[in-house]
Order: sequence, then structure tokens, then C-alpha cells
Amino acid sequence: MTKPKILVTSAAGHTGAATVHELLAKGFPVRAFVRRKDARAIALEEAGAEIFVGDLLDYRDIRQALIGVSRAYYAPPMGLNLLHNTMLFAIAAEEAKLEVVALLSQWQPQASHPSIITREHWISNHIYRWMPSVDVIHINPGLFAFIYLLGLPAVAHFGMLMGSFGEGRNAPPSNEDVARVAASALADPARHIGKSYRPSGPKLITPHDIAKILGKTLDRKVSYKDVPFKMLSKAAVAQGVSLTDMAHIRYYFQDLKDGAFAVGAPTDHVIEVTGKAPEDFETIARRYIDNPSLVYPGLEIGSKAQAFAFVFKMLAAKAPDLDAWERDRGYPLLKNPVFSLDHAEWRASAERQQLNLLSPPNPSLPQKNDGVTGNLQCV
Repeated sequence: MTKPKILVTSAAGHTGAATVHELLAKGFPVRAFVRRKDARAIALEEAGAEIFVGDLLDYRDIRQALIGVSRAYYAPPMGLNLLHNTMLFAIAAEEAKLEVVALLSQWQPQASHPSIITREHWISNHIYRWMPSVDVIHINPGLFAFIYLLGLPAVAHFGMLMGSFGEGRNAPPSNEDVARVAASALADPARHIGKSYRPSGPKLITPHDIAKILGKTLDRKVSYKDVPFKMLSKAAVAQGVSLTDMAHIRYYFQDLKDGAFAVGAPTDHVIEVTGKAPEDFETIARRYIDNPSLVYPGLEIGSKAQAFAFVFKMLAAKAPDLDAWERDRGYPLLKNPVFSLDHAEWRASAERQQLNLLSPPNPSLPQKNDGVTGNLQCV
């Protein structure tokens, strides 16, 4: 019996590429949606994926990509048009009469978060569960493991793990475990419809724990130093990280410091969905250190001289005014935003290991248990 074709968007990205490989290993035909046919796309093609080059903000491309497709893993790019992007895909999914979409979101979405991207994830989660004929599976991981390795050259050459993490605890998942959950859910979606999964690592760890693990992996002493985000932003500018990413990562680091990523963590969702235990941070770190491009495209450990040159480049860089940058984008900025840990409804959902969603808008309609909030959902 022929298996249904599955579309994977952002297929060259952190979870997209791994999801393509997982689905191919399960024998599914996969169409990989990429922005350009670069080396990463060619590697997916060589693995057996059908490559589709297009723009997720162009409805014509999405519609074309969904021809002959039955299921999809939709991983929206982190960007200024996230809501526009997710809504286009929802409309196209309905038009194409897909069976199911696995929607990648976040752990902390709620309506008053200071990050517009996080608020747009919250809106998207609601609208996807209201699609009239397409079923949805929510994949909402917390802060990924790769985030801790963005400063890998400094860790390797100077023994310094620098970050604005405070003493925040997290159970960071690997890109690959998130992909395994998405691929397993799409391979046999019936028991996962309407459910919310938060893939996590096997235990809560602190930045000091991470420094110790990195020291063991690199066979050198590594210390964690908490630094102001302003200093970190200078390093990000020198590294070429986009202002879009920086403007929102700063909020996620505050969520980490507050303890939001520790609420409801760790989960057993990886083993529940895939049948395999989640990877611990040491396993993840060893793989990413061997292949730094899994952390960030083009990232290299390089030589000590190159690391010193980067330090001077960082010191010369100007810290961006991210508040002004957000205002200039015309964001709908909130006067009194609330971080997730201080949001009572979010915290209650998180403690139940569930995605934060509102109750159904019209309880008079026929309903079913959605498996997401523990409430009833309109159908």
C-alpha cells in the first residue's frame, strides 16, 4: 500500500531537515519546501526527498507545494510575518483537503507576552484548531538545546559559556527529538489528533550543569558566566544574527531566567510518541560539537586566533537598540506585557503540561475533547 506524501516546510532548518530524514526512514515520500536550492537542500534531495523551492509568503507557491500531498509538518520561520505566514498555510491546507497538519509552535505562547512572535504563535494555535476539515497536532517545545551552543568558539577556546540565562532551569530538547515527535505523529496520526506535545530533554538542568557537560565533552574546564543581554547582542551582531531573532530571543532568555521553561518540565512526550527516550544534553552536545552547522549555518569552532579576532570584532560592534527597532517595524506593542510565568492562565496550563488555549468560543456547538487544554473544543 502506497504511503501518503508528506510536505515538510522550512525543510533546511533546525527541525525541518531532521523531520525529512525521519519520514524518509519510515518509508514516506517527502516533499521538502525550501527557500533556495543550496547545499542543505541538495543533501535532502540526495537522501531521497523531492525538493520544492518557494516562498512561504506566496500563496501560489504554497498551493503548488501541496498538490498531491496528504499531510504536512508546518514549521513557520521565525520572522516578522509569522501570523501572515501561518494563516496562508492554513487556508492552503483547507483548499488542498489535507488530512492533518503538525504545527510547530512554542512552549510559552499567551496573549500578553512581550514578543509579538510569541503572541502570533498563540493566535495561530487557536486558528489551526478551528480549521473546519483539517486536523491538527500541536508540537510546542521549549528552549532548544542548540541555543546554548551559539557561542561554541568561546566555549571551546576560552572555556567560557557566556549567556543571559541567569540561573534558569530548562530541559532542552534536541532538534532531532522534536523531529522524531513530529514524524512519528504524522506517520500514524489517528491517536495524536488534537493533542499537544512538548518534546523535552530527560531532566531539568541549569547553565552551570551545561557548562560542566560541555567541559566533559571538550575535555577542558568550562565555566558559565551570566552576562547582560546588551553584551550578548554585540556578539550576535558580530556573528551576523538578525535583529528579528535578537529582538525576541531576549524575551525568551527572560522567560528562562524567570523559570517559565521549568514549569511542567520535563515531559514524557518524546517516549510517549516515538517509543524512544529523549536524548540527554551530553549526547546532543557531542553531535553538535562534531557538526557545528547543526547549531547555526556556517558556525565553526575555528582556531584560537580566529576566536580572538571575533572577540575584537564583538567589542567594536555597536549594541542595537532593539526597542527602537521594534517600534520602527510598526509592531502592535503592548503597554503592559506579561511574561509567561506571571500569566496565571499560562502557568496553570503549563503545570498540566498543556498548551495555553482558551475555552471554546461557542459551547452550544457539537464538541469533542481536544486533548490540548482538557476542555471541550468546538468542531
